[in-house]
Amino acid sequence: MAQLAQASELSSIEASLNYVKNDGQKIVVEPVGGGSTEMKTLGTLDPHNVIIRNGRRFETSLDGEGFLLAWHETRVTDFFDEKQIRDIYYQEMIDLIKMQSGAKRVVVFDHTLRTADDADRAARKIREVVPRVHNDYTEWSGPQRVRDLLPDEAEELLAGHFAIIQVWRPIRYPVETFPLAMCDAMSISPNDLIVTERRHPNRIGQTYSVAYNPDHRWFFFPLQRREEAIVFKVYDSLKDGRARFCAHTAFDDPTAPPDARPRESIEIRTLAFF
Repeated sequence: MAQLAQASELSSIEASLNYVKNDGQKIVVEPVGGGSTEMKTLGTLDPHNVIIRNGRRFETSLDGEGFLLAWHETRVTDFFDEKQIRDIYYQEMIDLIKMQSGAKRVVVFDHTLRTADDADRAARKIREVVPRVHNDYTEWSGPQRVRDLLPDEAEELLAGHFAIIQVWRPIRYPVETFPLAMCDAMSISPNDLIVTERRHPNRIGQTYSVAYNPDHRWFFFPLQRREEAIVFKVYDSLKDGRARFCAHTAFDDPTAPPDARPRESIEIRTLAFF
């Protein structure tokens, strides 16, 4: 707990984030190939040094900044056990998101394990960290995901309020490398969002890459623990001034010690209906 108390005292750090240039070039995210779990981005990266505030010193919300940090103790003992994730963690995430968002119905549709350890990633066939500013869904792909996953109910559900809400947490150790930076949704201009084609083996989707804007306000949660979950919103159907898209990225923390353990994390993706 001493480490956590020390982390809470940190006000901010300066680090480089990888934006993407909005130069008219088509941006595509697709598998590297050869059975690899890695993805490559076709576009021009545009790194910028930014100030990243310590989110522990602020009170944030899903409808305000688009994200929050929740204390959540999971009953999962091993996140590399697929059965535990589906049998235990999915329901835990449904309950957490209902509590934090007020949603009446939550459908978990995906999860991704990631590690910054190259050897472990190859051995376990899990994904790499994503050091590029992005938002997982667009104006088009948010509703399309409902149509893909719940085709018989989609049009009725889309007539009401829904959101895509994700949860991100470390799965073993406190995050010492490649923490997740969250951009205050209220500091993002629609002009910053660049439609990006996301190629999957069985479908083509869309995400947003993000162009640099000096008005962006960035936050992270230093030494985030296994019992701490970032809940964040990557799509909201309402256009009433609330947060709709919460851009985020992993980043190379310049304050990480030389012997820092590689980050390991899980993210859950859900449809939330209100």
